Amino acid sequence: MPGLSVKDGFTQHPFDAEYGVRTSGLIAGRHLKSGHRHDRHATAYYGVAPSVFHALVRRWQKSGPAAALSQTTFVDLGAGMGRAVLLASELGFKQVVGVELHPVLAEMARKNVILWRRMGRECGPMRMVECDAVEFALPEGPLLVFLFNPFGAAMLRRLLKGWRKAQAGRGGELDLLYVNNEQEVVLESERGWTRLYLGKVRRSKVDAIADHRIMANQPEGEYAAGNYEDCSMWRWTQE
Repeated sequence: MPGLSVKDGFTQHPFDAEYGVRTSGLIAGRHLKSGHRHDRHATAYYGVAPSVFHALVRRWQKSGPAAALSQTTFVDLGAGMGRAVLLASELGFKQVVGVELHPVLAEMARKNVILWRRMGRECGPMRMVECDAVEFALPEGPLLVFLFNPFGAAMLRRLLKGWRKAQAGRGGELDLLYVNNEQEVVLESERGWTRLYLGKVRRSKVDAIADHRIMANQPEGEYAAGNYEDCSMWRWTQE
């Protein structure tokens, strides 16, 4: 796939070098064609900085979630190669689920899950589901959904509309972590959601150096990395 070869600017992230998995690479949305009708809504693939992920989860844990991690399901929509899934699997969630539309990325994520499991880093069940995010049925019980800006505004609106209907018959709290929150205005316009946090989450020095290097190697120079990610946290509070 474009973006996964050296000629396309591929640069390995330290996370992959340390653990022997493959979650690196930057794939523009126009190259994420699977034949599905929702392909045009894909933004890009890029693995979340581990430091940003951990910092945001810690902030969420301080927000007063309804249940402990051991009772909460973590779902990454637009999971790509599964970096967030791997990171979440170490934290003690009830289960961790990655949802990815593109078959190549989903298969790479499944291979990473197998490697992660063999290393003994999995603290709870984790799995990958190859399907469209809006077609994924939310699990029962307390739920934390993770988005790393996987799709545009139209798809996010459709997703939230489906969740509104699902929450009427689904038991359990629904919280949302949103990294690189370019479509924040969509959530702001939706009834029933309460924002718990809005701000900049800094990358660690290691992640900042790695992401700057990766972006600098992109031949077309269409993406850039800062020392932080714009993030938000939301909670469904209306029945």
